[in-house]
Amino acid sequence: MLPGGQVLEQTGRVVGVGENVGALKVALVGLGVAAQVVYLPLLAKRRDIFQVSAVCDLDGDHAETLGRELGVRSYDRAMAMLEAGGFDALIVLTPGSHGPLVKAALACGCWVLCEKPLAYSRAELRGIPGDARLMVGYVKQYDPATQRLLSTLGEAGGARAVRRLDATVLHPSEESQLLFARARVSRPASERLAPYLEADNEAIIEALGTVPERLRRLYSQVLLGDVRHELSVMRLLVGSPATVDHVSVWPDDVFPPSVEVSGRLPDPARGRYGLCWHHLPDYPVYRETIAVHHDHGSLELCFPTHYLLNAPTSLTVLSRTGTAERMVAYRDLAEAYERQLVAFHRFVTQDEPPLTGLDGALKDIVTAQRIIRRHAEQTGLPVGGECVE
Repeated sequence: MLPGGQVLEQTGRVVGVGENVGALKVALVGLGVAAQVVYLPLLAKRRDIFQVSAVCDLDGDHAETLGRELGVRSYDRAMAMLEAGGFDALIVLTPGSHGPLVKAALACGCWVLCEKPLAYSRAELRGIPGDARLMVGYVKQYDPATQRLLSTLGEAGGARAVRRLDATVLHPSEESQLLFARARVSRPASERLAPYLEADNEAIIEALGTVPERLRRLYSQVLLGDVRHELSVMRLLVGSPATVDHVSVWPDDVFPPSVEVSGRLPDPARGRYGLCWHHLPDYPVYRETIAVHHDHGSLELCFPTHYLLNAPTSLTVLSRTGTAERMVAYRDLAEAYERQLVAFHRFVTQDEPPLTGLDGALKDIVTAQRIIRRHAEQTGLPVGGECVE
């Protein structure tokens, strides 16, 4: 027994009386929409395995308000929170590149769950070991419909049987997707943001060289900001693309634009892929479909907006039975973000590897850079940095 009625676990962590000894102490950095609409509600729901111990946001007043409501410490500087400690794991939900903060957290001995993208450049991740205590959050990999598709595809012959993978996203404005949320806005002062924006700028230059602003934004905001979801599901099902053969970006006077990418799937798959992403501000509702056509039938996922908790993704399985076509639909109400958090807890407590760690995140960065390089080659735009290595 320690002073104040505390006890010391075998791990050396101090636990107060009345705490759930099995709960993992976590801190959150970045208190925007994802934190307020998704993570904090689910962490409260899963208080059997998680305990929020600290929160941080560059907007100190915003952090203080949420910290007071949660009854936890609040900070306006992530490094100050890391130095103070008192938690086992960090959940990184800040905008932009996460590379420097993740490296700092790992150096402090934290387990880290980081929202994508992990970084804008490969250089930001140098020095992180392959077995780092790092999980990158690609929630659609943990969706029960995605997992069922993966299992069903395995029964049909796996990646080798795939002839075609198609992904299409119809993306309305973020504002229209979040009308229900009533999330409070973080408004950090411009001078607080400036160093992070400069670091992001340097990382993009490292990745692409000195390129036009539209190409920078296409890479950071569209490819690593959103198309990453489709890349992560493709990577889980069949692997990262073997080639990037064609890229189209249109219209020229609109941003975000529509993007189309096609190429060959990796071995042992014998097929090709196509990705189409369209930002349509006034489209009625977010819609994403991923269809896998294989030797014996088709599998199709239809995702709703990921901000709605427990809104099921549908999986349609098309196959043959005798002389008949059979179509089976699955809809599972299990929440993908909750499954991802449970997987993070197992990663920390049972050393169960995550679906995406450092290696998978690097593969997505490389794919995004290959897409930019191919687009630049086709349009005569200047490009350099990592993407031409």
